[in-house]
Amino acid sequence: MKALVTGGEGGIGRALRARLEQEGCDVESLDVANGFDVTSPDAWKRVGPVDVACLNAGVLTGDLSYENYRRAVSVNVDGVVLGVLHLREVMDAGAIVATASLAGLTGMPSDPVYSLTKHAVVGFVRSMAPLVEPIRLNAVCPGITDTPMIDGQRADLAATGFPLVLPSDVAEAMWRAVSGGGTGECWFVQPGREPAPFTFPNLPGPRVDGERVGAPPINGT
Repeated sequence: MKALVTGGEGGIGRALRARLEQEGCDVESLDVANGFDVTSPDAWKRVGPVDVACLNAGVLTGDLSYENYRRAVSVNVDGVVLGVLHLREVMDAGAIVATASLAGLTGMPSDPVYSLTKHAVVGFVRSMAPLVEPIRLNAVCPGITDTPMIDGQRADLAATGFPLVLPSDVAEAMWRAVSGGGTGECWFVQPGREPAPFTFPNLPGPRVDGERVGAPPINGT
């Protein structure tokens, strides 16, 4: 199998690559360190078909300047959306997995823009999955993961005994999402727990001939 990993030179990216290689995949790392810009449509046009794609590139925001806000949205959201839109044109089947975060399922006051971007990834994956079939589209949602990205928070986390997710835990969840049969799933990854798809409540839709179908209308009637 042929695979790609964006952000493949980071802590989670290297773990994803190692897990895919363990399964016999020929893995290509697409990373800013080797000249690949996930926010560029032109860069994506040079990417060919693969069996597995891990859209993993991501950044924290830092201070809430406009420049940092735009960078976080560009990498964390555009990098996923552009990847999926291109890959659906070149893949006939296979699996795409986006790295989201528990910050995409709950609030993260320490970095609200990061949380915004990961909520966007979760919403996009769940909404887009039916539109890219037979490609399967899922996300992994890890807690705070032990990578260089958290070096600035590491002392505080250690002082409070906060448990960290290992990059290998994220990679295992990714592989389960790839090798399972589901689509539109968001895999919950926490320390000491088996990764599993997060269960979302089913919202009731509008009534047609007494039956509820589809999504609720905007006006709620």
